[in-house]
Amino acid sequence: QVQVVESGGGLVQTGGSLRLSCAGSGRAFSTYAVAWFRQAPGKERELAAAIKWATEATYIADSVKGRFTISRDDNKNTVYLQMNSLKTEDTAVYYCLAAQRWLLRRAHEYTYGGQGTQVTVSS
Repeated sequence: QVQVVESGGGLVQTGGSLRLSCAGSGRAFSTYAVAWFRQAPGKERELAAAIKWATEATYIADSVKGRFTISRDDNKNTVYLQMNSLKTEDTAVYYCLAAQRWLLRRAHEYTYGGQGTQVTVSS
């Protein structure tokens, strides 16, 4: 059993930065691929970034490439999403999801997920 809890969201101005954290419970967390999805009001949930177990690979969506980075610290059972140069269009609820398959594109395919953390970027 794995549980994930997101934190780090908040209100930031355009051009600012935030770092989201996804804290996982359970020794098996390091064997899971972890993804960050985001959902803006009125839009579908979209994959923003993902990281494979043992950091064998990472994925960054084109919409955030060059601005977002994903990393993990398996000693702390935590995955991070560093978000720089934030834009108003980054405003969304960000969800951390975990699965033992790599690069699943749809949120419902993941085994475990958190409640989300709100990121609001103001102009």
